[in-house]
Amino acid sequence: MKRGCLIGLLVGVGLLLIIALSTFVTVKNYYNSFITLEENVNQSWAQVENVYQRRADLIPNLVEVVKGYASHERETLQAVIEARSKVGGQIKVGANVLNNPQAFARFQQAQDALSSALQRLMVVVERYPNLKADQRFADLQSQLEGTENRIAVERRRFNEAVQAYNTAIRKFPANIIAGIFGFQQKMYFKAEAGSDKVPKVKF
Repeated sequence: MKRGCLIGLLVGVGLLLIIALSTFVTVKNYYNSFITLEENVNQSWAQVENVYQRRADLIPNLVEVVKGYASHERETLQAVIEARSKVGGQIKVGANVLNNPQAFARFQQAQDALSSALQRLMVVVERYPNLKADQRFADLQSQLEGTENRIAVERRRFNEAVQAYNTAIRKFPANIIAGIFGFQQKMYFKAEAGSDKVPKVKF
């Protein structure tokens, strides 16, 4: 009788250990996959910051070249300078902004305002054939066009990384584990209101 109870107890303990170990392995696997996906989002975000920084670095030179030919276009030049100034402190904001919808929206609004100011500047440039023929301007034009294309590519890659991460942490039963460990959904880049594509600078 006692032997039967002891065997039953050992079997029960063994089953509990198997269940506990299986649960631990499942939680560990989910947790590690969330970390991998989140790091992919962070890496994609760093690339977004890099291309925006590249654009911000080009702007002072661009403004100086344009100013040499169209100094009286002060309002347009000032708009670009001010938009870049507002963006200046909002490029390397860190991945923590991805969990803050308001901070993310401010980042995107500042970048969109700079894109809009650059578009207005390029419309002004059309009135100055000598400026368009300047080699320095041509070089900056090429770099800026390339940067705008990179911005579009990196924003798309970022959104893809966010989609993979958000999908993973929302599926059942992963959502329970994600909630326990504090994994939150990340923000997507969205097109400006009224636009269906990333702003493109035309020369």
